[in-house]
Amino acid sequence: MAEIKEKRYVSPKETLAYGLANSGQVFGYNLVAGGYLSLFFTKVFGIPSAAVATMILFLGIWDTVNDPLMGAVIDKTRTRYGKLRPYLLFVPLPLAVTTILLFSGPLILADTKQTVVKIIYMYVSYFMWEFFYTIGDIPFWGLSAAISPLPADRTRCISSARFLSGIIGGLSTTFLVLLMDLSENNIIPLSLPQVFCLMAVIAGTFGIGLFSLAGLRCKERVVQSVKEPSIIEGFAVLVKNRPLLLIVCGNIIGTLGGLAGVFQTYYFAEVININSLMLIINLPGTILGFVTYLIIPKLKKRFDNRQIIFLNGITRAVTAVAVFLIGMNSYGNIKVVVPLLLLQNLIFSFFNTVNMVIPTEMIGDTIDYMEWKTGERNEGVSFSVLTFIGKLTGSVSTSVATALLPFIGLSYVSEGAQQVAVKGDHTDLWIWAFYILIPHLLGLLGLIPYFWYDLTGDKLASIRADLKVRQEEISKKVSGGAADE
Repeated sequence: MAEIKEKRYVSPKETLAYGLANSGQVFGYNLVAGGYLSLFFTKVFGIPSAAVATMILFLGIWDTVNDPLMGAVIDKTRTRYGKLRPYLLFVPLPLAVTTILLFSGPLILADTKQTVVKIIYMYVSYFMWEFFYTIGDIPFWGLSAAISPLPADRTRCISSARFLSGIIGGLSTTFLVLLMDLSENNIIPLSLPQVFCLMAVIAGTFGIGLFSLAGLRCKERVVQSVKEPSIIEGFAVLVKNRPLLLIVCGNIIGTLGGLAGVFQTYYFAEVININSLMLIINLPGTILGFVTYLIIPKLKKRFDNRQIIFLNGITRAVTAVAVFLIGMNSYGNIKVVVPLLLLQNLIFSFFNTVNMVIPTEMIGDTIDYMEWKTGERNEGVSFSVLTFIGKLTGSVSTSVATALLPFIGLSYVSEGAQQVAVKGDHTDLWIWAFYILIPHLLGLLGLIPYFWYDLTGDKLASIRADLKVRQEEISKKVSGGAADE
């Protein structure tokens, strides 16, 4: 076992290319993630919140079929470039175009007063973007398991992807909130529709340009079986893979924990009325998050992945209760909430970083488990679960949050070319509660399935030991052998 650990199949340059590819993809995805998509459709495009919530939920449900189906198609693919890279070579151009179209609706339909036309454009443009995003996202994360037969190589690639996406990918929302504040205060000659369109153009060129590195500069090294599994066999993986099913159940149950990200956007936009203040609040935590990547190996020596999941959820809930109670009567006072949120984000950022690496590793472990159990590797279907979970969490939380807006007293009315917020007596308190407290308490429910997750410790070590011979046989077939350190 020691001999195979000393090898390195993925060079530092390729590890960097994989990380840069993810940062480019995340640059565009961050414009859609959290509350930005909801804010864009309601405040910028002027579409009723009920229509937005319905559309996002409908397409989120479609992902429950679409993502595993795409994963099964990928697992069935056999080409001289591999089963994952062909999709990564094809998808950048259409993904770039649909990203720009998604956020260009308010400009393209600037003279349209009919809400029905806007809703149709929203459905079509978002469906197209989501379709091509899926075609790229599933094989990209599948590549993290197929890029090398060695766990150490995979961990380096995943860490590179998450680390660089935090730096480069996070720039899109940084620029977005700054430009929003400058626009709303008439400091720059750009309207909010123009701001979102500009960021989409940057994401579609610069961001997708980086994402193309995954197909151009990265390789598949884990040799697949000659036999092509059927689509039905691909779906059967989800039933046979018990550890994977437990991860799926945990994330689905904890989906409403994503409400925090959506209401964060509305909190800074409508309660504090300074969109860019979140940059100051997030900065110390972001810096700590980068340092956390150095701590993860030591953390994993002390705790297994399952224990880290529990530690994450419980710490978040305890912190959320304390912050909510302290700020309950001062949620609109910057002097009070800024230090509170700084402290909260410092604590959360540590676990946010860990949470970007651990779940992806756990999916990789379930792929090894299925290879040990059946002799087949199913990166496509297995990592479709990871992308499906991310999109389901985003879709359901964004849909639910948007649907809740009228119930907490928040709506928008047109005043000239702008959408102006109208709030009830307790709207700000509800936004504070849904931003700080409620999602993290609901997130505790997602820990329940992990009580039965046992792919850790001696069992996982035994599986990896049994796979040693097969991995050594695979490594003999690897083109070019091991890369130099």
